[in-house]
Amino acid sequence: MFMGEYQHSIDSKGRMIVPAKFRDILGESFVITRGLDQCIFGYPMEEWRKLEEKLKDLPMTKKDARAFARFFFSGATEVEIDKQGRINIPTTLVQFANLEKDCVIVGVSSKIEIWAKEAWNKYFDESAESFNEIAENLIGFDF
Repeated sequence: MFMGEYQHSIDSKGRMIVPAKFRDILGESFVITRGLDQCIFGYPMEEWRKLEEKLKDLPMTKKDARAFARFFFSGATEVEIDKQGRINIPTTLVQFANLEKDCVIVGVSSKIEIWAKEAWNKYFDESAESFNEIAENLIGFDF
């Protein structure tokens, strides 16, 4: 399981260090793709395969299903962790998530998310204000 929030930077070549606590779970290579809320999602290979199977079951006769599958899979790429603990994020994903220098890597259960620091701070501040309300609206969920 992934959890926690880590601050790292991305260099001009798209290289970013993966937090050491995440490397063991992710393995030598894993999949990154466009995520929701303008961040990048990262999945260990086993989780990626599970997700791929679920997405195969989407009804491709539905316009939204086709659009989501295209968006999600067209951005997907397998990345390898180098000896320095870095991955190389493709330019298309760097641009999608507006990654410039300061980034935040967040553990979210079965995946990681890579955010531009400014975007994460804005999202966090907006979500923190309504956290109690969001929790109340989650049916059947108790802490």
